[in-house]
Amino acid sequence: MAFNGQNVRSEIHCKDVSVAGYRQLAEFRYRIRQFLHFSEEAARSQAIEPQQHQLLLAIKGLPEGTRPTVTALSQRLCLRHHSTVELVDRLVEHGAVKRRPSDHDRREVLVELTPHGEGLLHRLSVLHREELRVSGPALSEALQVVVHHSERHRRKPA
Repeated sequence: MAFNGQNVRSEIHCKDVSVAGYRQLAEFRYRIRQFLHFSEEAARSQAIEPQQHQLLLAIKGLPEGTRPTVTALSQRLCLRHHSTVELVDRLVEHGAVKRRPSDHDRREVLVELTPHGEGLLHRLSVLHREELRVSGPALSEALQVVVHHSERHRRKPA
């Protein structure tokens, strides 16, 4: 569900959240934050910033058929166009990505990983997969508790 401030606000007034519900949400948020903290530190250990790592991953992990344009990457990262351009600029300087004109439309610029960027992303992905193997079950369990709790409260008659 996409965030829509108007819809969320009207739902908030209609539903109560129990103390247990707050604890479940807090635990889920804690588990997410633990993973994000790991991810941030892993990126910095490779001499890049966390958002730069996210950009590398976004480039490599774009849905099939999606061209790696700044616009597409901005959407995937939930960033403004100029912020994505700055990230690309820094990764170009780092030697991790390069820009090239599209074969289909010479006005369109594509962002691609360099061999250095591929290696960097691979190292970080191995670290992240291992961390998820270890911490993923607790994160998954916290999510399941929140989802099942929400489903139970939604089904209760008023």
